[in-house]
Amino acid sequence: MGATGLSADPTEYRARLADQGDEQIDAWAAELMRDVAIRRGVIRVVEDFRRAGGLDERGFERVFASGGGPPAVIGRDASGRLMVPAITLHALVPGIRSQLSDSRDRLIAYLVANFGEIVYV
Repeated sequence: MGATGLSADPTEYRARLADQGDEQIDAWAAELMRDVAIRRGVIRVVEDFRRAGGLDERGFERVFASGGGPPAVIGRDASGRLMVPAITLHALVPGIRSQLSDSRDRLIAYLVANFGEIVYV
Protein backbone atom coordinates (compact mmCIF):
# COMPACT_ATOMS: atom_id res chain seq x y z
CA MET A 1 0.00 0.00 0.00
CA GLY A 2 1.21 3.49 -0.71
CA ALA A 3 2.45 5.86 1.95
CA THR A 4 -1.00 7.41 2.31
CA GLY A 5 -2.88 4.12 2.43
CA LEU A 6 -5.39 5.48 -0.07
CA SER A 7 -7.03 3.62 -2.92
CA ALA A 8 -9.20 4.58 -5.85
CA ASP A 9 -12.42 3.42 -4.22
CA PRO A 10 -13.74 1.67 -1.08
CA THR A 11 -13.67 -1.78 -2.72
CA GLU A 12 -10.00 -1.48 -3.61
CA TYR A 13 -9.30 0.00 -0.18
CA ARG A 14 -10.93 -3.01 1.54
CA ALA A 15 -8.82 -5.38 -0.56
CA ARG A 16 -5.63 -3.50 0.31
CA LEU A 17 -6.52 -3.42 3.99
CA ALA A 18 -6.88 -7.19 3.94
CA ASP A 19 -3.17 -7.40 3.06
CA GLN A 20 -2.10 -5.32 6.07
CA GLY A 21 -1.02 -6.63 9.45
CA ASP A 22 -3.11 -6.19 12.57
CA GLU A 23 -0.78 -3.55 14.02
CA GLN A 24 -1.22 -1.39 10.93
CA ILE A 25 -5.01 -1.81 10.92
CA ASP A 26 -5.12 -0.88 14.60
CA ALA A 27 -2.94 2.19 14.10
CA TRP A 28 -4.97 3.43 11.17
CA ALA A 29 -8.27 2.89 13.01
CA ALA A 30 -7.05 4.83 16.06
CA GLU A 31 -5.67 7.63 13.87
CA LEU A 32 -8.91 7.82 11.92
CA MET A 33 -10.91 8.13 15.14
CA ARG A 34 -8.70 11.01 16.23
CA ASP A 35 -8.92 12.78 12.87
CA VAL A 36 -12.70 12.38 12.54
CA ALA A 37 -13.21 13.53 16.14
CA ILE A 38 -11.25 16.69 15.36
CA ARG A 39 -13.11 17.41 12.12
CA ARG A 40 -16.60 16.04 12.75
CA GLY A 41 -16.85 15.37 16.47
CA VAL A 42 -16.79 12.49 18.91
CA ILE A 43 -20.45 11.66 18.37
CA ARG A 44 -19.70 10.88 14.72
CA VAL A 45 -16.86 8.55 15.71
CA VAL A 46 -18.99 6.73 18.28
CA GLU A 47 -21.90 6.30 15.86
CA ASP A 48 -19.67 5.15 12.98
CA PHE A 49 -17.72 2.75 15.19
CA ARG A 50 -20.90 1.27 16.65
CA ARG A 51 -22.42 0.81 13.19
CA ALA A 52 -19.30 -0.73 11.63
CA GLY A 53 -18.67 -2.86 14.69
CA GLY A 54 -22.25 -4.04 15.00
CA LEU A 55 -22.31 -2.83 18.60
CA ASP A 56 -25.32 -1.80 20.61
CA GLU A 57 -24.80 0.68 23.43
CA ARG A 58 -24.00 -2.03 25.97
CA GLY A 59 -21.53 -3.66 23.57
CA PHE A 60 -19.86 -0.32 22.93
CA GLU A 61 -19.50 0.29 26.66
CA ARG A 62 -18.02 -3.20 27.17
CA VAL A 63 -15.54 -2.73 24.32
CA PHE A 64 -14.57 0.74 25.56
CA ALA A 65 -13.97 -0.40 29.14
CA SER A 66 -12.11 -3.57 28.19
CA GLY A 67 -9.74 -1.47 26.05
CA GLY A 68 -8.80 0.67 29.03
CA GLY A 69 -11.41 3.39 28.69
CA PRO A 70 -12.68 4.47 32.11
CA PRO A 71 -16.37 3.49 32.35
CA ALA A 72 -17.10 6.55 34.49
CA VAL A 73 -16.50 8.87 31.50
CA ILE A 74 -19.14 7.29 29.28
CA GLY A 75 -21.97 9.75 28.98
CA ARG A 76 -24.57 11.29 26.73
CA ASP A 77 -24.86 14.60 24.98
CA ALA A 78 -27.87 16.92 25.31
CA SER A 79 -29.70 14.86 22.66
CA GLY A 80 -29.10 11.62 24.54
CA ARG A 81 -26.45 10.27 22.16
CA LEU A 82 -23.73 8.08 23.62
CA MET A 83 -20.32 9.72 23.88
CA VAL A 84 -16.89 9.48 25.49
CA PRO A 85 -14.05 12.01 25.75
CA ALA A 86 -12.10 12.34 22.50
CA ILE A 87 -8.84 11.54 24.24
CA THR A 88 -10.16 8.07 25.18
CA LEU A 89 -11.36 6.94 21.74
CA HIS A 90 -8.17 4.96 21.17
CA ALA A 91 -9.38 2.48 23.85
CA LEU A 92 -11.91 1.16 21.34
CA VAL A 93 -9.24 -0.56 19.27
CA PRO A 94 -7.73 -2.83 21.95
CA GLY A 95 -11.20 -3.18 23.43
CA ILE A 96 -12.77 -4.61 20.32
CA ARG A 97 -9.72 -6.82 19.84
CA SER A 98 -10.17 -8.27 23.33
CA GLN A 99 -13.92 -8.80 23.06
CA LEU A 100 -14.69 -10.05 19.56
CA SER A 101 -13.08 -12.83 17.56
CA ASP A 102 -13.87 -11.04 14.29
CA SER A 103 -12.51 -7.69 15.48
CA ARG A 104 -10.15 -7.37 12.51
CA ASP A 105 -13.10 -7.52 10.11
CA ARG A 106 -14.98 -4.95 12.18
CA LEU A 107 -12.02 -2.56 12.29
CA ILE A 108 -11.63 -2.91 8.53
CA ALA A 109 -15.36 -2.22 8.17
CA TYR A 110 -14.87 0.96 10.22
CA LEU A 111 -11.99 2.10 8.02
CA VAL A 112 -13.88 1.35 4.80
CA ALA A 113 -17.06 3.03 6.07
CA ASN A 114 -14.99 6.17 6.56
CA PHE A 115 -13.21 5.99 3.22
CA GLY A 116 -14.56 9.44 2.32
CA GLU A 117 -13.09 10.88 5.50
CA ILE A 118 -9.70 9.35 4.77
CA VAL A 119 -9.66 10.78 1.26
CA TYR A 120 -10.60 14.18 2.65
CA VAL A 121 -7.80 14.23 5.22
